[in-house]
Amino acid sequence: ILGEHLRICPQGYTCCTSEMEENFANKSRSEFEAMMKEAGRSVQAILTAQHRSFDSYFQDLLNKSEKALYDAFPSLYGELYTQNAKVFKDLYSELRRYYRSSNINLEEALNEFWTRLLERLFKLLNPQYHITDEYLDCMVKHAEQHKPFGEVPRELKLKATRAFIAARSYAQGFLVGSDVVRKVSQVSLSQECTRAIMKLMYCPHCRGMASVRPCNNYCLNVVKGCLANQADLSTEWKYLMDSLMGVADRIDGPYNVDTVIGTIHMRIAEAISNLQENKDSITSKVFQGCGNPKISTKGSSSEDKKRRGKVTLEAKSSAQALEMLVLDAKGNLTALKTYWITLPSSLCSKKVMASSASDDRCWNGMTKGSYLPEVMGDGLANQINNPEVEVDITKPDMTIRQQIMQLKIMTNRLGNANIGNDVDFQDTSDDMSGSGSGDSCPDDVCGKRLSKSPSTRQPETHAIPKQSGHGVHGASSRSLPSASLLLLLLLLWVAASAPQHLWR
Repeated sequence: ILGEHLRICPQGYTCCTSEMEENFANKSRSEFEAMMKEAGRSVQAILTAQHRSFDSYFQDLLNKSEKALYDAFPSLYGELYTQNAKVFKDLYSELRRYYRSSNINLEEALNEFWTRLLERLFKLLNPQYHITDEYLDCMVKHAEQHKPFGEVPRELKLKATRAFIAARSYAQGFLVGSDVVRKVSQVSLSQECTRAIMKLMYCPHCRGMASVRPCNNYCLNVVKGCLANQADLSTEWKYLMDSLMGVADRIDGPYNVDTVIGTIHMRIAEAISNLQENKDSITSKVFQGCGNPKISTKGSSSEDKKRRGKVTLEAKSSAQALEMLVLDAKGNLTALKTYWITLPSSLCSKKVMASSASDDRCWNGMTKGSYLPEVMGDGLANQINNPEVEVDITKPDMTIRQQIMQLKIMTNRLGNANIGNDVDFQDTSDDMSGSGSGDSCPDDVCGKRLSKSPSTRQPETHAIPKQSGHGVHGASSRSLPSASLLLLLLLLWVAASAPQHLWR
């Protein structure tokens, strides 16, 4: 029949009624969106699997270290351990909370552990004295000078913080990447894209050419026009993949998590041994600085005297497993780097089943023949002259721009982790009440000695670091409203990404 009623397909002789054309349009739209989601799910599956593998490995390291401590310390230290078991348990709980992205200052958590342990052990090692909290305050002030645990606290803090920062950021990077793909894959097609996809996929049916495949370059122009915003993710996506590979090298190199995390219990045992061996010297120095405490009426205990001598604990290495994890991750990350740029080609060849580029008997949008227009470049700015899809390059998709910003933030975090810096970003849903500068701290709270309970410490928050190019910058010490800052950055990004001549 004559096709004067058609609104999308060429108006020559046709096999389609208006209702059929509308049904085909809806069908093509749902099928193309399903293709996008399917392609995204495969990327999500890779990133999620990498996260799961590393997370399982890291948690296992921490669990084994904690179990080794619980198994060995009771027989090694007796009351020194049994009366202070909660101190060790709290440490591992804090380490897990930090790794799971809780707002915890890791250095403070480690410092507090050593402080609590020193206070408890000093009292147990000197049971003949009545030692008050005020006296312990004095002792703690001089602890850095006396080094009761030797160099272990300083060395462990340096190595453990770097390893945990790298591990946490590394695990988060996979989840952020997966989440970005999920959200971008759910972005709906515009009305112009729906028409273009229909013309590409089902207008041949309406012309009685159901077996004729679309021309490859024709398909590329349609898909590049429809996914122009998605292609703009490519630059930041590559930076994220590169940053993850950089941190992977650190995890299996200078910040080796196998060596550091798997031996935490050994470092603690070494520290306790240092305190036991130097008990008399340290006690003498504390007495000199803080005065002699009163003699206790409870008498002394010989429990600690039974358990002296050098402690030797072993840690089973899983370095080979870590090396394999990192190699596998780097292979997948390398393969995913060009995902957004190669997506149109992938969809055209694998899903739309376009013909070869040289085929002159393919569907070119009007009839069976060759396709002459040149293929457009990637990204929104390159679609200004797209012959197949009308794209307004002055109106970027804000959902996708927001995901570009998420990639920037995660890449910056990984960049900081790569050099051992910890940068946290307050989520917009978080309560802002705990992020002040400290000026409002009441005298009756600030004047007292710090609580021993890790759960009562105010979490440390940081503002989003300055984004300048792609280098790493230190975080500001002030906490800014995340929603407002994100909106400002998004507006600046939109202004910067649009062609200059359109804004004159």
